[in-house]
Amino acid sequence: MSDLLIELLSEEIPARMQVAAEENFARLVTDRLKSNGIAFEKCEACSTPRRIALHITGIPSAREDVTEELKGPATTAPEQAIAGFLKKAGVASVNDLTKRDVKGTDYYFFESVKKGGATIDVLGALIAEAIANMPWPKSMRWGHSTVRWVRPLHGIIALFDGKVVNGLFELGADKSIAFGNTTKGHRFMSDGKSFEVSSFEDYRAKLLAAKVILDRATRKQKIWSDVQETAKAAGFTALEDEKLLEEVVGLVEWPVPFMGSFEDHFLEIPAEVITTSMRENQRYFSVLDKNGKLTNRFITLANVQPTDDGKTIIYGNEKVLRARLSDARFFWDQDLKQKLESYAPRLEQIRFHEKLGMMSEKAKRLEFLAGTIAGLIGADVKAAERAGKLAKADLVTGMVREFPELQGIMGGYYAARSGEGETVAAAISTHYSPLGPNDKCPTAPVSVALALADKLDTIVGFFSIGEKPTGSKDPFALRRAALGVIRLLLENKIALELSDLLKASADLYGVKVPDDLESFILDRFKVMMKGEGHPHNIIEAVSGTSLLDMKTRIVQLGAFLETDKGQDFVAAAKRAINILETEEKKEKLSLKDQVSELSLVAPEEKDLYSALVSISPKFDSHIKKGEYEGAMMCLADVRDKVDLFFDKVVVNDNNPDIRANRLAMLSKIRLFVGRIADFSRL
Repeated sequence: MSDLLIELLSEEIPARMQVAAEENFARLVTDRLKSNGIAFEKCEACSTPRRIALHITGIPSAREDVTEELKGPATTAPEQAIAGFLKKAGVASVNDLTKRDVKGTDYYFFESVKKGGATIDVLGALIAEAIANMPWPKSMRWGHSTVRWVRPLHGIIALFDGKVVNGLFELGADKSIAFGNTTKGHRFMSDGKSFEVSSFEDYRAKLLAAKVILDRATRKQKIWSDVQETAKAAGFTALEDEKLLEEVVGLVEWPVPFMGSFEDHFLEIPAEVITTSMRENQRYFSVLDKNGKLTNRFITLANVQPTDDGKTIIYGNEKVLRARLSDARFFWDQDLKQKLESYAPRLEQIRFHEKLGMMSEKAKRLEFLAGTIAGLIGADVKAAERAGKLAKADLVTGMVREFPELQGIMGGYYAARSGEGETVAAAISTHYSPLGPNDKCPTAPVSVALALADKLDTIVGFFSIGEKPTGSKDPFALRRAALGVIRLLLENKIALELSDLLKASADLYGVKVPDDLESFILDRFKVMMKGEGHPHNIIEAVSGTSLLDMKTRIVQLGAFLETDKGQDFVAAAKRAINILETEEKKEKLSLKDQVSELSLVAPEEKDLYSALVSISPKFDSHIKKGEYEGAMMCLADVRDKVDLFFDKVVVNDNNPDIRANRLAMLSKIRLFVGRIADFSRL
């Protein structure tokens, strides 16, 4: 078995595109290997700012002959159909076809043999095609090239079993890049000369010697370790920031950390402003003291080891950051000259959406909806209404215009400085949360009411104008909003009906709840439950619109089914349900639910009926309390009597009254279990 090494050396690829690029290139190459009948064991993809590399192992050095078969029309098909198949197969006569019986009918087949040969012979065209089909969010042309790519390409390595693959990548205008076995190291820290490689291990080792850490995971681990060590050496800790770390990995091939500082007076600005400015504008890691409080230090990563111990780099970064923080300090001081409420009228100048009106209208809806939800969950209604009214006011402040990422957070600060209550300020600062799976959910009642109101208003509004997520696009982040609603309800143990919440929001728009909106949110709920490890069949068996109640039933039903007693009862219940469904389909009738005690004949059916009647009060009590496992245990206690009923009693008795009464008994069992789940799906 042989291995294949490919490297695409280019100008710096934007950090945000590198992971997708290595994944796409791996997919394009391996798909073409498969389509050519070339097996492989493993494909390892790597990327740095200047290169994308693949190492594919376990490839056979020679390709075997492959027989391909094409099925044609029946031998009795019209001549026109047969002629079309001959043309498709590239043969002149049916004598070149074979006949084969398929389920009693003879069909024409065309068989062709694709000759094998040396694997290396097909790799050149395969690799060039994969490079040409690389998808990029943005691409460019350079020089006289007619090819669009993310950045100018400089070289391509293509080595199969140590030998250069014969091939090239056409750039147009009689320009091309021939495949070879040479590359270059770090742009600044190597000698700039090309060097040859003979294998993947040789390639990786020589890159490391030329100050390039090829593996992304290794580079990431080194960066975070160096950042932590740099902070620790000064008696501090680095603020963990996974998103920033992922971006910095794509900016350097040889990371070198340096610590800088800024003036203490800037710490009077909210910490979120400083960390956001450093992260978004400068790609700096924030530094915390022993108490977890932000310090006036920062850590930056250079892509070069300077000769002056980083003095020039640190000075330059401090100078740029000082200017950024001075701007932030100016916005902070200017914004505080007015109370938050005074900014609210300016929301009339900001459009929420062309078809949904202005942001001032959204603020009014939030005021009413947050108050409504607060009343339902026992929160302070007036505080919720006040928070809803002011929630979007910070959108017109200078700070949020400069740092949109701080919307809501700055509103909370400005509300507190304006004399609003702590409850109102906290609700405003967290009303966009949770923003993702790793973001915390608000837990204070007023904060929960406002966060729910904001997300419900957005989802209902966009669904009402037909702006729904598609398979690949969700421009208004409605899936994220739906997951936010689900988490707010579940994590805060709120048992409100989803349908009621959607109606309350839709009423404020003056529309009906869109038909597919509830199912959209329930689908997101099911995905979440599956992600938590709950079995698919249990999730599908539970229905309703109180998400908290549905999750309770999913969890308790799962626990019940893990016991032998639970599995035995479910089997008995499904038997009853199957008999009922068969009879209903056969006779197209609706079976009665009431059992006539006078029509009970057999001792076994009398015992079963008595048992069902006796457990009914306890069962109802468990259901009302949400104790579904307890309710199922009540039912499981009568499982023996259900089994005896099936063993000793003939349901389809010749007497129609007795038969109907016994079917009603089974219907009663179905009614019991139906209050928990659809057992037919288990």
